[in-house]
Amino acid sequence: MTIALFHFHVTQIKRSAGQSAVAAAAYRSGEKLHSESYGEDSDYTRKGGVVCSEILLPVHAPPEYADREKLWNAVEKVERGKKAQLAYSFDIALQNEFSMEENIALARQFLLEQFVSRGMIVDFAVHSPDKEDGISNPHFHVMCPIRPMEPNGKWGNKQRREYVLDENGERIPDGTGDYVFNALPTTDWGSPETLEHWRQAWAELCNAKFAEKELPCRIDHRSYERQGVDLLPTVHEGPTVRAMEHKGITTEKGEFNRWVKATNAAIWDIRKKIAALAEWLKEVKFELSKPKAPDLVSLLQAYFDRRNAGAYSQKARINNLKEMNALFNYLMENGIHDLDTLENRVNTLRESSDSLKTKLDSQTARMKEIRKLPQYLDTYREMKPVYDGLQKIKFTRSKEKYKAKHAAELKQFYEARRKLSAEFPDGKFDHHKLDTEYAKLEQEHEETYAQFKSIRADSQQLWKIKSCVDSARKDIEQAQKRNHQQEQEI
Repeated sequence: MTIALFHFHVTQIKRSAGQSAVAAAAYRSGEKLHSESYGEDSDYTRKGGVVCSEILLPVHAPPEYADREKLWNAVEKVERGKKAQLAYSFDIALQNEFSMEENIALARQFLLEQFVSRGMIVDFAVHSPDKEDGISNPHFHVMCPIRPMEPNGKWGNKQRREYVLDENGERIPDGTGDYVFNALPTTDWGSPETLEHWRQAWAELCNAKFAEKELPCRIDHRSYERQGVDLLPTVHEGPTVRAMEHKGITTEKGEFNRWVKATNAAIWDIRKKIAALAEWLKEVKFELSKPKAPDLVSLLQAYFDRRNAGAYSQKARINNLKEMNALFNYLMENGIHDLDTLENRVNTLRESSDSLKTKLDSQTARMKEIRKLPQYLDTYREMKPVYDGLQKIKFTRSKEKYKAKHAAELKQFYEARRKLSAEFPDGKFDHHKLDTEYAKLEQEHEETYAQFKSIRADSQQLWKIKSCVDSARKDIEQAQKRNHQQEQEI
């Protein structure tokens, strides 16, 4: 069984981040939409790669919301806050093994069963951009309003209050004329458990399609760590970075993720080939251990003899000779004389690959830490006034109320302070030090990746040898069967 691509990512479209639901919908659908809130048009009609777009409504939603412009203007209007969360935004990979019609049908089935059935309004668009490095990247975008809709077709509340009670069951005043409370969501759409359920449901739906088509591929919704797959994780890019990359603007996160994806491809290819070669060697060593069986070099020679016998031109025969000489030179340069030395070479490549992977784990983890530190500094500065406010309160009960009210902000402050203190014990944030270390790690990454490419080239040569040997063995077996049949006929 092979592992196919799984990508299922969700973010929020927020006014606090300078985002517009109307503009986001226009980009995803490749349309021109007018924003009533901002009095401007977002025109993406020249955007390529949009295969189709559609709005799916639950039964209680007003029919006019099937119009994309009306829907998202209504969302912008009902969300009045300057920092309002406007919509959930999903980015989900489709499968290259399915036709586009099959992919669209799967996406629609998934959204109807998992989203619309929960009362969610769904605006989805299927994209099939130009190939990157020769690989197609079909995917679909989904936007859903965060605010739920009531059965009467009116917008409902996103949160409800749960008041904090004292030992007597009475509400606790917050000192401003209100009471201390916790804000709880009115739906489970944003919970980690629901997201996990959706990721698993999408994987199961795709895997059922793989099984139906009798394909050996499967996808897994779990992280590499949970799967026990030892690959490098990418970093989350976010809509701003993606928009910049789409415009051809290179970003640090984009460069980092491109490097990680290239390295993972090399790691995956190397490990897959080495594992297959190891299994193949066991089988071939058993076959070649039989009396009068041909050896490795003889099998390679037999393969190219057959190739030359079937060649239609002198040029083809010369190319066969060049390819044979390249393989024989590789065997000689690496001291491969028989299956035992071939097996030693495969094991050496495996050990080298594992050693480089361990080194990469440490490097990438540190690079991600470095890039997070400025964010922790921003959080520290933003939440410092909340922390200072706590220090000014003298009475225990008042402190507890303050902590309850600002629990989220204080938690962020303490985490940021802990991270910064561990990195800079003197309390002085050193940008130059971090930039220098990051640049050094980038250079080390380039060197490590070059070593991976060398190992990959080695494994590809060994894989070519395997293919030649398998083909020659097959020819020998067929010749033996024909001889046996002729002997019986006589």
